Amino acid sequence: MRVWHGVDEIGPEFGPSVVTIGNFDGVHRGHQEVLAHAKARATELGGLPVVAMTFDPHPMRVLRPDHAPLMLSRPEQRAELLGQHGADAVLILPFTKEVSGWSPEEFIERVLVNALHAKAVVVGQNFRFGHKAAGHVDTLVQAGTQYGFQVEGLSLAGEQQPWSSTYVRERLAAGDVEAAAVALGRPPRVTGVVIEGDKRGRELGYPTANIPADPGAAVPQDGVYAGWLTVLTSAPGAPAYPEPLPAAISVGSNPTFDGVDRRVESYVLDRDDLELYGATVAIDFVARLRGTQIRFDSIDELLVQMKADVDGARRILTGN
Repeated sequence: MRVWHGVDEIGPEFGPSVVTIGNFDGVHRGHQEVLAHAKARATELGGLPVVAMTFDPHPMRVLRPDHAPLMLSRPEQRAELLGQHGADAVLILPFTKEVSGWSPEEFIERVLVNALHAKAVVVGQNFRFGHKAAGHVDTLVQAGTQYGFQVEGLSLAGEQQPWSSTYVRERLAAGDVEAAAVALGRPPRVTGVVIEGDKRGRELGYPTANIPADPGAAVPQDGVYAGWLTVLTSAPGAPAYPEPLPAAISVGSNPTFDGVDRRVESYVLDRDDLELYGATVAIDFVARLRGTQIRFDSIDELLVQMKADVDGARRILTGN
């Protein structure tokens, strides 16, 4: 799959194509439906490639940074997910003040016509684009008549409500990782590089892999969860761990020890031999074991709760 970081990277030989456009944050089930429709339309048109176009950073981070949403996926993860669900190429358009000033007509001509040579465009029915969000599906339809591409606007329908990235963020903020997983079609994930922590977990018999909670990412509400740790990139000189590892996961600032920084701490069940410092890992959240973190009055009380959390995670993840 090709990934372009701007229209200038697209060669003049590329095209024609079927294009789908959106922020695609999280690539949830509504987005997946749009991609499936784009793929079907590409097949009808003779097997054209599907190009998924997205933006980085999120337009709100440029236009109204105080209202920018917490992100469900980083650009590289978003591109990978778009490829998994049918995109043959991904265009990540750097969103700048200049780009925000493009009129809908300029956007269509620069991107859809000159760069991607679109023969069909598939978007969500509420898609808006161009300066002050002046463009919409009808704008695309009118342009399609002029430039020779078809347009389809789809409802991002869910079983009880339309799927949306906002809905997924709301569920994560409430700690409801199960509902978020239904909307995403997979467990919600956070990624990061494992840092050295206070090493109290190792002293207590529960060594953890700690990653800082990215303040710009949609991390689940503070609490304890069952999930999986996957090593995406091993640290230099460390062993490879190719399989997802079952884990009990704590999100928060460790109030028992007067912690301040919010972290995601993962104890891989029954493993104290892992070499993870410096590794890039993904944490997939499967179920919440308990809500916000508790400040314990003694280490003994903490150990009792930690054992209960580990046992709960084991029951959920391994059935044992």
